[in-house]
Amino acid sequence: MATESASEPNLLPPPPLPSPDPSSSAGSGPKFPFWPLQQFQEFIPCITSHYKVYEDAFVQKVKDNLMIAREHPVEVGGTAVAAALLLMRGPRRFLFRNTFGRFQDEEARIVKLEGGLKELNQSLDKLKKENKNIILRASFGEEELQRGRTKIRDAGHEIQRLSNSIYKIESEAADFMDDLRALPGRNAIKLRAEVASMASDLKQQRHELDKQIVKIAEYGIRV
Repeated sequence: MATESASEPNLLPPPPLPSPDPSSSAGSGPKFPFWPLQQFQEFIPCITSHYKVYEDAFVQKVKDNLMIAREHPVEVGGTAVAAALLLMRGPRRFLFRNTFGRFQDEEARIVKLEGGLKELNQSLDKLKKENKNIILRASFGEEELQRGRTKIRDAGHEIQRLSNSIYKIESEAADFMDDLRALPGRNAIKLRAEVASMASDLKQQRHELDKQIVKIAEYGIRV
């Protein structure tokens, strides 16, 4: 900026210090340089002029900064407020949590999600193996079920055949009972009692076989 270049003074180096009088160090006295009072008084205006130059430069710099602040109050005010907030511990922590802290949280979440995804893949592989074994066992069980259904159906046919045979025997026992009723005497009475007991036993056995046939039908197997 032109203002800043104009405010930079052309600073000149201070004049060299006057050399001490050699006669003042003669003898056995101390050898430190000694300035006469007159020479020191002559050097004071030079020091004062350089101080004035630096003072004017500092004042001009302050004026330039004040002018910039006056021309851009919003930017300067925002910068000052931001700097003041950053100097406070609470806003610094809040800013860290919402910038670097958020990046760290997102990175931690990504790492956690990657670990969870790895566990899910492992669980999926395990489930695939278990599913394959279950399907294989189900296939074997289905084959066993088919064989079992065939066996049950064959057993049902046998039960049905046996039940029909018992029914025929029951019919024959009933006819035999009718013939015995026509005969007098104690022997006929004794035979009728034996036939009646046998007929009751046959009827009970036939009822048990009929229950088994009903149970087989409940499995969906036709006999």
